[in-house]
Amino acid sequence: MLTREEDIDVHALRRQGMSISAIARHLGRDRKTIRAYLAGGRVAGERKPAEADPFEAFVDYVRARLTEDPHLWAVTLFDEVAGLGYDRSYPTFTRQLRARGLRPHCEPCSATKGRANAPIEHPPGEETQWDWLELPDPPEHWGWGKNAHLLVGALAHSSRWRGTLAAAEDQAHLVDALDKTTRKLGGLTRKWRFDRMSTVCHPESGKVTVTFAAVAKYYGVQVAICPPRRGNRKGVVEKSNHTAAQRWWRTLPDDTTVEEAQASLDRFCELRGDARLRPSAVDRAARVLTIAEQEPLAPVPTAPFPATISEERTVSAQALVAWRGNFYSVPPELARARVVAWQRLGAQHLDIATSSGIVIARHQLAPDGAGVMVRDHGHVIALEQLVLAGHDTSRPHRRKERIPPGPAARAAADALRARQQPDPVSAVNDDVVIDLAKYDRAANGRNTLT
Repeated sequence: MLTREEDIDVHALRRQGMSISAIARHLGRDRKTIRAYLAGGRVAGERKPAEADPFEAFVDYVRARLTEDPHLWAVTLFDEVAGLGYDRSYPTFTRQLRARGLRPHCEPCSATKGRANAPIEHPPGEETQWDWLELPDPPEHWGWGKNAHLLVGALAHSSRWRGTLAAAEDQAHLVDALDKTTRKLGGLTRKWRFDRMSTVCHPESGKVTVTFAAVAKYYGVQVAICPPRRGNRKGVVEKSNHTAAQRWWRTLPDDTTVEEAQASLDRFCELRGDARLRPSAVDRAARVLTIAEQEPLAPVPTAPFPATISEERTVSAQALVAWRGNFYSVPPELARARVVAWQRLGAQHLDIATSSGIVIARHQLAPDGAGVMVRDHGHVIALEQLVLAGHDTSRPHRRKERIPPGPAARAAADALRARQQPDPVSAVNDDVVIDLAKYDRAANGRNTLT
């Protein structure tokens, strides 16, 4: 059935010389339907079905139920209408639901599904998209718990992307990962785009926080916050997340260290990510690396933003604290204790403090992943003294050796023997006491013999 507006268009297009087939394609209708309306055999707005539609009587009920509960199962709704007198099959019922479009679109539950979207222009050097990616089941020796955290940054124009592993998603780790990833991408774009993460903005309003505003000013970039439930607004980094999870993280060996994993990701991005072919204004099939090198990126500041990273660590039995692929010493009395390691980005030293916040050691930072031990001379001496004090230098016992009781054992044995000897006074008193029952038994014995 055509609407009155469509009927007007059909007759107007026909007068303009358009064929019936062309009109049908233009309106998305069948040619026989267009021909019938042009011939006057059918009237717009009036439907004359061959037989009565058995579903028509249930349309209002079904529409009301699906408005109340957009996620109501079709089989549940079919049970309800069957109880009200609907006598057709379940496939016929679901076909009517689809054909009539009775199930409404649920905006809160399906953010992008079912919504129209348009291509978004990304000029060169305009935008970098950022997103955290949680990677499940990291190696146990990392000590990161159930998930590892990867900050992924992607240039929206060329789709070149890089990532940085982090132990947490707090603001200090975010700033550190932003700085490292930006340097890997080759520079700064004019704008950074984030979703509504609490370390960047207030999720309810989308307003940038005071602390992150200082970070944006330091790097000289604008901050763009995505509208709520608009995942396809930063689709470049979302696709990069999918690639990182399925093509890199999924095959990472269990014995890999954090530093080795980071180097593996960087190699993957260079060999696989930058080698992809993308359409460009100059060439229809250019490599991502070629397009990215043509983007006008601003230089990154010499030093990173001075945020302070803090992470808890367990001191080893050798009084060493692991930090980014190296080991740093603490006083030996803290062996196997929990401490907090602090590093200010851009500084060249590492502070180690107790759980109460008292700094107990400061060391010069070694290059990340160097595998070196940085030990304070005082810590070394104190550890050696503690170890030697607890070490017994006496000769071990032989299994076949005669060791008679010594003076202490003999003195204890004499005390035990003295306790077992009777008291003389008690012995005399025992002899004086006469037990008459003995005489009674003896007299009975004599009478029996007689």
